[in-house]
Amino acid sequence: MTSAPLLFTVRRSQPELVPPAAPTPREVKLLSDIDDQEGLRFNIPMMFIYRHEPSMKEKDPVKVLRHALSQALVYYYPFAGRIREGAGRKLMVDCTGEGVMFVEAEADVTLDEFGDALHPPLPCFEELLYDVPGSELIIDRPIRLIQVTRLKCGSFILVVYLNHTMSDGAGLKLFMNAWAEMARGAHKPSIQPVWNREILMARDPPHITCNHHEYEQIFSSNTIKEEDTTTLVHQSFFFRTSDIVVLRLLVPFHLRHCTTFDLITSCFWCCRTKALQLEADDEIRMMCIVNARSRFNANNSPLVGYYGNCFAYPAAVTTAGKLCGNSLGYAVELVRKLKAEVTEEYMHSVADLMVIKERCLFTTIRSCVVSDVTRIKLREVDFGWGEAVYGGAAKSGAGPFPGAAYIIPHKNVEGEEGFILLVCLSFEAMKRFAKELDEMLDLKQWPGGSTFMQNSTAGNLRG
Repeated sequence: MTSAPLLFTVRRSQPELVPPAAPTPREVKLLSDIDDQEGLRFNIPMMFIYRHEPSMKEKDPVKVLRHALSQALVYYYPFAGRIREGAGRKLMVDCTGEGVMFVEAEADVTLDEFGDALHPPLPCFEELLYDVPGSELIIDRPIRLIQVTRLKCGSFILVVYLNHTMSDGAGLKLFMNAWAEMARGAHKPSIQPVWNREILMARDPPHITCNHHEYEQIFSSNTIKEEDTTTLVHQSFFFRTSDIVVLRLLVPFHLRHCTTFDLITSCFWCCRTKALQLEADDEIRMMCIVNARSRFNANNSPLVGYYGNCFAYPAAVTTAGKLCGNSLGYAVELVRKLKAEVTEEYMHSVADLMVIKERCLFTTIRSCVVSDVTRIKLREVDFGWGEAVYGGAAKSGAGPFPGAAYIIPHKNVEGEEGFILLVCLSFEAMKRFAKELDEMLDLKQWPGGSTFMQNSTAGNLRG
């Protein structure tokens, strides 16, 4: 017998603008040619869940976070401005100091009532991030939309609507750490933010020096199954340590030193491709988000504190028949090779390509992308209430593109550390994906297989 879905009511205050706590420079700052590519012109919701902390019972999380936010914006003042678009679709920040949009809310529910579901997809998530009219746009709108929702038990949920043209995951972590430090009483961030977007501007003249399969424009007259967005569902899959052991046993011995990311990403790619029921000769792509900060010259100190986008998503290309007809090791080798492609020169080549090809979109047909937020450790953001129960993307997908999946470290209700994989597919494809995943992990033979979490949300993607 299935339990009734959790329903609750949220009362919100009127959205308000939170400006920097002190005067900030009034200037216009250009975004980099990595920042303003078409594929990053969307907002992505990030969610943080905090339990009640007895030592903080006299503190109101809304007031603490609102005050600390205004202090953090003194250092991250571009976030208090507005994105403008200039000639050639070039994006820039008008540092107006107007502030970020902030919503105070209360929900008549406790954290325990969510049960084991303290991760996406969260029931009634749309109540935890108010749909401020126009907030899905990125031009001439507040750069951040933030909602803090108090729960009856003293816990709270923070959702930050991230404008991806301004920051990547590592950049968001820098800002969140600064905000949290202010909440805990600091007077300035431990790491000073730097703008320095000129590091990733196109060269003069621009010239593409690397292969970029991720930006190849493909046109198809056929109906693409994965583009059925009318019945999309968001689903979470929890990978235990035992699941990773099983996956490692499925690859050849010489690949068994590969990373957990390589294994989960390859597993996702294979199961997703089978679930989509593509033709054997259909060309498919896997793109992996690669943080490029460590790929730059070690003496390039301007990248310390850099909170702009500094990543690439190189693509591995094969056919559905080859991927599904080979062992998991075939996919692992492709994933490992594509990650190694990203260098400082590769990043400059991407920036040049953006100018030459008018800030084009990445390849979306028969493509998927995986982002690993494990290393940025968003759970560790501490406003005084301790480590978050959950910290990471609030749902799968990236703007209008449903093929984006996220790997997020998570501790389940039994206290077991593992990884959540957030996936978005059509309802029928999701059922096939879950079946393929269970078969790959061979639940009957191997103990402790992947848990297919039943809670899901259906509908079209927004942000």
